[in-house]
Amino acid sequence: MSIFDTIIIAIIEGLTEFLPISSTGHMIIASSFMGIAKDDFTKLFEVAIQLGAIMSVVVIYWKKFFPLNRWNFYIKLIIAVIPALILGFIFSKKIDALLESPLTVSITLLLGGFVLLFIDKLFKTPAVEKDEQISLSKAFMIGVWQCLAMIPGTSRSAASIIGGMQQKLNRNLAAEFSFFLAVPTMAAATGYKLLKAYKENPELLKNKDNLIALGIGNLIAFVVAIIAIKFFIGYLQKHGFRLFGWYRIIAGIILLVLIYTGQLK
Repeated sequence: MSIFDTIIIAIIEGLTEFLPISSTGHMIIASSFMGIAKDDFTKLFEVAIQLGAIMSVVVIYWKKFFPLNRWNFYIKLIIAVIPALILGFIFSKKIDALLESPLTVSITLLLGGFVLLFIDKLFKTPAVEKDEQISLSKAFMIGVWQCLAMIPGTSRSAASIIGGMQQKLNRNLAAEFSFFLAVPTMAAATGYKLLKAYKENPELLKNKDNLIALGIGNLIAFVVAIIAIKFFIGYLQKHGFRLFGWYRIIAGIILLVLIYTGQLK
């Protein structure tokens, strides 16, 4: 990966990680256009820079994460992340294979877009307004919904927000809980990917250029994600999800055209 590749993919990660449009899907498409999608370090990089993005959540919502005596809050996050940890471990090889498929991304972008067009109408009567009201069973079910994001292009943010709204959370709280859940989920995914890389291909993490790329990528993802989160929450309060639904549909159609005309493989 060049420095240019590093910067572009990190910006994409920061912009899209917490929006319901799929950060993984966008990074796969970008790396495919750059011709580096199948590179082992690219695959590692696209996961590892999520660490920078999740740190933005901790900084923005530091009062939620600190002090550390809010045990009920942490227990809910632990309960919610369990489904992803189990299924992610079981299907890790199949997930890695899907990460090379722009076609999968285009289809899931398209289908998810139609869902977002109608989600505000589907869940009109939220009953949960504060995170203290989220029960352990609701947290677990949101975690189950999050597992849909193992299919590239689905969007972890979209899946967990939809799950939250299905569990009667209002859309702002559903979005915030999705952000909170991102911290243990992506920390675990990043840690697992780095450990796996160290065992299977340690040279990836011993290469000086790769380490510099990871440092730059995480820093950029962190800064851009802070901006993206603040924009998303402000926009969501006023307008809902329809814009993101239309974006996904248009992006999915464009990608299908590019794939079937041979311009994207």
